[in-house]
Amino acid sequence: MINKILFPVDFSPASTAMAAYVNRAADMFGARVTIIHVCDLESHNGFELYVRSAKEIAEEHLEIAQERLDSFLASEFPPPACARILRSGEAAQQIAEAAKAGGFDLIVMPTHAGRFRRMLLGSTTAKVLNDADCMVMTTEHAETEAPRPLDHRVWVCAIGLSEDSERVLRLASRASAAVRARLFVIHATHRDGENDARRRVHELLKTAGCEAEVRVAIGPAKEALLDGAQRFAADALIVGRRPRTAALGRLRDLTYSLVRDSPVPVLSV
Repeated sequence: MINKILFPVDFSPASTAMAAYVNRAADMFGARVTIIHVCDLESHNGFELYVRSAKEIAEEHLEIAQERLDSFLASEFPPPACARILRSGEAAQQIAEAAKAGGFDLIVMPTHAGRFRRMLLGSTTAKVLNDADCMVMTTEHAETEAPRPLDHRVWVCAIGLSEDSERVLRLASRASAAVRARLFVIHATHRDGENDARRRVHELLKTAGCEAEVRVAIGPAKEALLDGAQRFAADALIVGRRPRTAALGRLRDLTYSLVRDSPVPVLSV
């Protein structure tokens, strides 16, 4: 189900640290990796404009970016086998557009550390989550150390009981089966609704043709879902993204909060 992976890089230590993780994901799914870099042509300083025209500066920046992109992670992703895309403009928009134009199934990228992780809603990662039509895998941020390996032991799918839940569950079932992972399903509810929620979750599994162990957690959704992922020692947490609306996109979705605070990689579908 995942044949093409798009790996955005900015030549930072975090991008380098992600290489082994992306390679592992590609091996698990038997997928091809394409690296993309988005060049910021507005990053020149004022002094440069006194010496050369904006067009000359932009051309030089693109040339330098292409050279760096061609050589970046060359041993981990040999250029003949790994295509490379160079674009310019707003990073998240260009990544989402490239993913759609190239028919990519998955984008893999890290969140940010420290205060930037806490402010994820303003980050490139959050914008990609909102704009991209394909699945997005986000990991713990790492400046110089590789993220936790994406293994194939235990995957957890967090579902509500909305009209989109069946789609999310089917994708989770297919993805976990593809890598031979043990799948758990978690649903959060209030105590008075526990029995009804458990019944509806099992009905949903039957409709989706999914075999998984079920845990109905009591309490606020985010806390219950993240606690469940930790209790199961999950290698990945699968969550759904609501369909976009013209006015609000996906910004009301719980996905952002889960991605920001999750101690494990999150696959947003």
